[in-house]
Parts: sequence; structure tokens; C-alpha cells
Amino acid sequence: MTRTSGGRLAAAIVVGLAVLPLSGCLYAQIPEHPDIIDFDPSPSAAPSDDPVDEPDGDAPSAMSFADGASLSASSYIQWGDGLMFDDNWKSVSPDDGNGHWTDGTVDGTCTAQFWQGFTSDVAVVAGDDSASSDAMIAQILGDATAAEITPLAATVQLGYQVSGNPGLDARQVVGANDGHDWMITTRAFTAAGAGVSVIVDCQGGDIDAVFAEVVEKNPILIAG
Repeated sequence: MTRTSGGRLAAAIVVGLAVLPLSGCLYAQIPEHPDIIDFDPSPSAAPSDDPVDEPDGDAPSAMSFADGASLSASSYIQWGDGLMFDDNWKSVSPDDGNGHWTDGTVDGTCTAQFWQGFTSDVAVVAGDDSASSDAMIAQILGDATAAEITPLAATVQLGYQVSGNPGLDARQVVGANDGHDWMITTRAFTAAGAGVSVIVDCQGGDIDAVFAEVVEKNPILIAG
């Protein structure tokens, strides 16, 4: 099952930064980051039994940044919601009608703020979807440019089409402040004029394990 699609990135910016418990300049909290981070889910993690929408049977088996050029303006892109009926997660903020919602772990240590929608308010950057994904991060942070984000961000994998398939390239920055660890992960689909993002925030929880669970149970679904 998936949430409502639509809205603009501005909705994610306003809500996302309002919830992040960070003080001062968020951009200044981003450490230098290696170019590539390999996603290696825990061996004990099993695919979720929660229902997700069936993917487009004609879609490629993976979606690199370069593969994004094969999409059209009519492509439909959304999160597959594997946390809705997961006993280890609860709803913190329901879908606001603009493609933004937040789920949290039942122990209250971590949240995952999801967004999906149009990127018409993001300055498209020349190149593949990696550059525009960095531009999304810059706009979420509000006080950085895509050029500043690129050397600080890493390439990671989000889930793609089905649970347990980390085959979709995305960009990520990480940081920590006031006892909180956070990760901002984005993927722009420049040809489709769309994007997705997730902000994972933990206080005392294992943020790497939580992000791995988000990837495992919430694939990006692409049709058309």
C-alpha cells in the first residue's frame, strides 16, 4: 500500500526541518563523506511480508542515476509503504496530502520522514540524476548549494520496485547534533520532474540499522 502522491519539495522542506531537532546551521553539521557507501543489509533482516504495490513489469532491474534519463514526464514514482502494518513502527504524522508523512519506531528512538512529489521548485543541474539529487539536498537544507553538497554526499541505495531489492541510486548526507544522528537521502528523477526523500533521525537508536530497514521495507515504485 502506498501513500498519496503529489505536492512539491517545499512541503518536505518546511515539515522536515521543523521536525529535525537541530540547532544552528544544519549544513555545518555535515561531515566530510566518502564518495560511495555500499548498502549492506543485516544478514538477519528478512524481507517484509507487508503488502506493497506491484511494480511495472517492463521496468529495468535497477535504476542508476543515468537510467533516470529513460523515464518520461508521465512516469509515476512513489514510495511503497511497508511500514504501515509493521508492528515495530507507528504513524507519527499521517500523510498531509502533499506527499509527506512521518513514521517512527515504537520505542520512540527514531523517525523516518518520507516525501514524494514534484521537483519543479528545484534548480535542475546539468548531468545525470545524481547532480539534481544533490540539489534536492541543498534545497532541504536551505543554506547550501548543490556544488557544496556534492563533495559531502555519498551515493547509497534505496529499495527498488520490490521489498529487499536495494537497486536504486540515491544521494545522502549524514550528521549529528544534540544527541541526534540524522541522514537525509534524496533521489531526483530529472526527466520525470519528480523526486523522493527520506530523513531518518535517531536519538539513542541505531540509525544505520533503521535506515537499512527503511530501504528493505519501502521500495521506490516506478511505472510508465
